Amino acid sequence: MTDLPYRPLAAVVLAAGEGTRMRSKTPKVLHPLCGRPMILHVLDRLIELPLARIVVVVGHGAERVTKTVQEQLATDIPVEFVEQRLQRGTGDAASVGLTGSGFDLDAEDDVLVLTGDTPLLRAETLAVLATEHRLVDAAATILTADLDEPTGYGRIVRDARGAVERIVEQGDANDAELEITEVNSSIYCFRRGLLAPALRRLDPENAQGEYYLTDVIGVLRAAGHVVVGSHADDPTETLGVNDRDQLAAAEAVLRRRINRAWMRAGVSMSDPERTYIDASVELEPDVSLLPDTMLEGRTVVGAGSVIGPSCQLVDTIVGEQATLRQTVARETEIGDGATIGPFVSLRPGTRIAADAHVGTFVETKNADIGEGAKVPHLAYVGDAEIGPDANIGAGTITANYDGRRKNRTKIGRDARIGSNTVLVAPVEVGDGAVTGAGAVVSRDVPPGALAKGVPARIEEGWVEARRRAEEDGGDTS
Repeated sequence: MTDLPYRPLAAVVLAAGEGTRMRSKTPKVLHPLCGRPMILHVLDRLIELPLARIVVVVGHGAERVTKTVQEQLATDIPVEFVEQRLQRGTGDAASVGLTGSGFDLDAEDDVLVLTGDTPLLRAETLAVLATEHRLVDAAATILTADLDEPTGYGRIVRDARGAVERIVEQGDANDAELEITEVNSSIYCFRRGLLAPALRRLDPENAQGEYYLTDVIGVLRAAGHVVVGSHADDPTETLGVNDRDQLAAAEAVLRRRINRAWMRAGVSMSDPERTYIDASVELEPDVSLLPDTMLEGRTVVGAGSVIGPSCQLVDTIVGEQATLRQTVARETEIGDGATIGPFVSLRPGTRIAADAHVGTFVETKNADIGEGAKVPHLAYVGDAEIGPDANIGAGTITANYDGRRKNRTKIGRDARIGSNTVLVAPVEVGDGAVTGAGAVVSRDVPPGALAKGVPARIEEGWVEARRRAEEDGGDTS
């Protein structure tokens, strides 16, 4: 094939609509799919292409949409925002995108025009669209798809030779046109120098009283320009989202894609249909995900770890060879070889070191749990530091709130905290110290000491005395 002459390629993303069928205060394009706003799925695919610039046409919720894209889209491609102040249709939105962003309207460049509510689109499909457009030197190329149920979509009307003649919207179609199953995806590639004058010739004489971008196709054809259709191999890529039902359907498709990609990369899932992974999650090979696992946000899971069943991890980092069961964790770090669960709540600020164990019905918050330490069951550890190899007995709580502020508890290396101990912060239990069952500890316990009773009495040197007594075979009570 002859090399195609280079022409710069830009993109205009139409994201101004209110999305009334979503019945939401949130702008339609900001509704999330697999943890990422809908419009960002579209922009993520665009930035995989060699684009000169991207223009986003905003309208309803303009400030929120602009801020979201600016904060969450990482790209070196210039991204600009233009506001469509009056919602007068897709044709007007495209015109605003061209004129409001300083495009040279007479340039012979190409421009992709697409909507921000098509989150299933792939970059490869856009690349094929642009290539086919240039191969025939078309004025416009439409991405089309055949749908078994085309209701709601504009139909592609072809002439006797099979060439694209025009697009007719659902509300303006006659009975014969409604039988057409080839639909317009609202994704186009245009010669920019021909698009601008065609947009100026649109009129709102239609069922919606709007300027339809689809009418540009008839204008270009009437002027003798070449218009072609590029057929999408996978029609699901072209599906738009207009209501909550379509949003859920699109998320199901996207979730299957994500799961399939991870399984091909070496991640095991015993039941992919019950495994939910956000687009932003990172997994290493030999991770195993059991049913009803949800990995959200910036979660990272290291090689060989087993997550599930019934785990929800949000913005959580898990090391290698860790095991988590029935665990809810948010903004937490879990070290290599740690074992967590079942029925554990790890709240923000929790850091669990390598080979530590946090067991049944334990809640933590802003806690550092040292290497090899154990919190086996029925405990609350908040605003605390637990030293390596310490053991926390059942029913222990760190009473971290004094009615005005949160205070911190520190438990030393090899400390042994008896069942039902209450540690009234701020308090420190030294290395190797012990608390008796049911103790209420409100003052520091020196290393190697025993704290017992309510309020706790301190017996310094108790651990060493007990050790010597055991060696001598004496009474250790």
